[in-house]
Formats: sequence, structure tokens, C-alpha cells
Amino acid sequence: MASRAAGGSGQRKTEVTSSWPLPKSGVRFLVPASLVARMRDNTLTREMYPVAAGYYPRAAGHHMRRRQHRNYLLMYCTEGRGEVTTAAGRFPVAAGDLIYLPAGVAHEYSSDKRDPWTLYWAHFDGIEGSTTLRQMPAWEAVTTIGLHPRIIADFERLFELRWSGDHLDAFIYGSYLLRQIVSYISLMARRHPPGRGMAIDLDLAVRFMQDHLHEHLTLEQLAAQTGLSKFHFSRKFTAATGQSPIQYFIHLKMQRGCQLLDASDRSIKQVAADLGYEDVYYFSRLFKKVMGLSPAQYRKNKHR
Repeated sequence: MASRAAGGSGQRKTEVTSSWPLPKSGVRFLVPASLVARMRDNTLTREMYPVAAGYYPRAAGHHMRRRQHRNYLLMYCTEGRGEVTTAAGRFPVAAGDLIYLPAGVAHEYSSDKRDPWTLYWAHFDGIEGSTTLRQMPAWEAVTTIGLHPRIIADFERLFELRWSGDHLDAFIYGSYLLRQIVSYISLMARRHPPGRGMAIDLDLAVRFMQDHLHEHLTLEQLAAQTGLSKFHFSRKFTAATGQSPIQYFIHLKMQRGCQLLDASDRSIKQVAADLGYEDVYYFSRLFKKVMGLSPAQYRKNKHR
């Protein structure tokens, strides 16, 4: 995984980058050094700003070891498994887990050989005492927060910075977006306190959703996966994710739609059918409501 030196006085230099081969559907970009310097000095961005970001789908063979780590690193696992090792111990990683490695923490991480992980990730710098970073709980290296389409969508928006050239205005937005990601992740971490079992119930329901993206699930079907009544399941799920179960399921469907539009030549009608929508116009309206643009606009923007 790409990594950059932290902000501060002196010249920045690039650290060792991951040699993991990037597939067509993956993303990896480093912010130009000139822009990093401008963000470090700008009052609107210096609290927290991205220096690298990416998306590694089913990253078989992905491995990294850093004895010196000079910036902050967030990794969000949405599929598969892996592990992270720091001075505090060895931590297993599964879908719905967040990996947070602050500056200065030596670490090693690797994808599982049999069930390789899928990661959204960002390296970022900022000033010491950042008010956004102070929101973060006293986490271990790995914290379960569950699967959240909102976090995935925010990472996708962060990736759009790679098309922005050296325009500082775009990266000012990127700085705010990064703070939004960290703030939301902090909120979700507090809603998954250890030992209460909510994350397990949530994971069961989300895995069931992911396995049935081509269908139209009911609240009864989803609640049955956790052994809870519709009322209790819906209340707990909404408290943990900020969305009702059906809203969450629709967001997962639309994220899958994005992947199909990105990685295949299927027509929009075919993508809609793959997700269980016979009416392509209804699918397009849902997609625009969730993603902010139509399927055709999304495909055009992603491949320009």
C-alpha cells in the first residue's frame, strides 16, 4: 500500500510502496507533493488532508511491513479476511472491521491466503491535536464497526480527487470529506461497544443482504437471520447504521450496481436485472437518489 511521510518541517520523501499488482477495478493514487505542501500550509486543510488513497478488491498476496510510519492510515475491510500486527499484538480482520494505525506505530498486515480481503484505504496527515482525531475512541488496531454503504460511498468520492489535477479547491473538498469519513467512523465505533453482540447480529444480516442482492428482501426475512422480532431488529439495525434495514439493503444494491457499471460492459438494463429490477427506469431513479447521479452519468464520469 502506498504511504507518504508525515507533514511538518523539512522535505517530504516517499516511503516504500506496496508491490501488490493493481487490477483494472482497483484504485491507488498518491497526491502530488506540491499539493501536499499547499494543503499543509492552508488553514482550510491543514487539520487533516489526504496524501494517498485506494481500493484493493480481493487483494490476494497483499502484505506490508513498516518499521517507521510517518502518517495516519485508515483501512476498511468490506470482504474477506486478513490480520494486523503491532506492538500491542496480532489482530484478525474480517468484513466490517476498521484498521486504524496512527503515525509512529510500527506495523505489519497481510491478506488471508484463502479468503483475501477487500480494502478501502487512505493515508493522511494533519496537525497534532486535530479536533477530528480527538473524536476517535481509544481503539485497538482493529475495531468492528460493521458494513456501511455510506463509508464506501465517501471513499468513492475521495477517489474522484485523482481526476482533479493540481486544483487546490478540489482538495479542500477532499479534506472535508476525509474529516467526514473519520467522524462517521468514530460514531459507528461508539455504537459497537465490545461484548454487546450487536456487531455479530449486524454482520449476519449484512452478509445475508450481500448474498441476495439480486432479490427483494423483506424486513421479516432480514430479522429472521438474527432471531429477533421485526421491531427489535429494525430498531437495533437503525441505531447501529443510521439507516433502516431496507434502506441499507437498497444502498448495498446500488453499490453493487456501481461495481457492475465500472467493471463490465453490461447495459444499464442488464445491470438493473442483475439486481432484481425489471423496470430499468425505477432502478435508475433509485440509483440517482442514492448516488446523486444517474447510472449513465456515473458510467460516463468513471470512465472519462
